[in-house]
Amino acid sequence: MTVGVAARLSRYLQVLTQSKKMGKDRISSQEISDYTNINATQIRRDLSNFGRFGKRGVGYNIDSLLGEIRKILRTQGQHNIALVGAGRLGEAIASSPIFAEHGINIAAVFDNDPEKVGGSIGSMEVGDIRTLPTAVREKNIIVGVIAVPADSAPQVADELVGSGVKIIFNYSEALLDVPHDVTVHTSNPAVDLLHALYFHLT
Repeated sequence: MTVGVAARLSRYLQVLTQSKKMGKDRISSQEISDYTNINATQIRRDLSNFGRFGKRGVGYNIDSLLGEIRKILRTQGQHNIALVGAGRLGEAIASSPIFAEHGINIAAVFDNDPEKVGGSIGSMEVGDIRTLPTAVREKNIIVGVIAVPADSAPQVADELVGSGVKIIFNYSEALLDVPHDVTVHTSNPAVDLLHALYFHLT
């Protein structure tokens, strides 16, 4: 599966999840297109590559398609993640229901600020960053989320890699130098906005 197909399937998954929350049972490729701006023909082609999920004139069963896409993207079951950074961004990430909706569990939260360590974010106690390796091992954490200032992010990335984490979501602006077997996904709203403006204005 190419990166482009995986990215589109992730967007379909988001639309299906929200549609289910709105109480819908079925959805058409055109409706998915309206929410994603991906051509309906492309959507049908993407889905048909993995099986026959819908019927012409009837659309897709949302529950069924959700299950199938999660299988394709291997997101079934629960995945434990570690959140590093207990500031305002960390609090926003920890309080968002989006992770739980996709089987992602924030299993541990860390910070190096003595004023934050021992406190709580939601139901999670903030741990000392020095306990990260033990938590990764004991809680089977596979993903690290970096929600710290850019100047601290490289050190946090090193801590995560040293603890055995192979996937990092970077919410800072820092460029992270990691081993070739570690995947980094950087989320930058300004860059995403510039990307959207470019395609809208050209």
